[in-house]
Amino acid sequence: MVSGLINANPVIYEKKQRQQRSTQSLPTDEYAVEPIDQLEIFDHIRDIKDPEHPYSLEELKVITEEAVEVDDQNSYVRVTFTPTVEHCSMATIIGLCLRVKLLRSLPSRYKVDIRVAPGSHATEAAVNKQLNDKERVAAALENPNLVEMVDECLAPSFD
Repeated sequence: MVSGLINANPVIYEKKQRQQRSTQSLPTDEYAVEPIDQLEIFDHIRDIKDPEHPYSLEELKVITEEAVEVDDQNSYVRVTFTPTVEHCSMATIIGLCLRVKLLRSLPSRYKVDIRVAPGSHATEAAVNKQLNDKERVAAALENPNLVEMVDECLAPSFD
């Protein structure tokens, strides 16, 4: 995907087994608001591909289920991700992929907050500011090259 890899030999972790969701707890009223939980958010983002490697963010442990916070009552989701290296130049792209995937997957009532894990990136504050500024995100999504890269990372893999 990208030439000149920042982390040429990342550690690959085993994927967690997918959990089946119970259909008994789902409301029978088709207009009822269904609660969204941590596992559902994780299932949405676990297969996003890393911009530099053919591995998912889950396999690289960039995201974990524990790093997802959901406050369904207040329609709030926070995802904290951990880049594989402290100077990862792809951190903003990864965060943008997470944001776009959740914006495409969740009802519009949700506020999505994407963060770099504290102490995990050299320019953590700048990356967090960029990922949570509506105007900067909108400008990034007007760049056809960035949109192409994001769409490539979000494309389903068939493994």
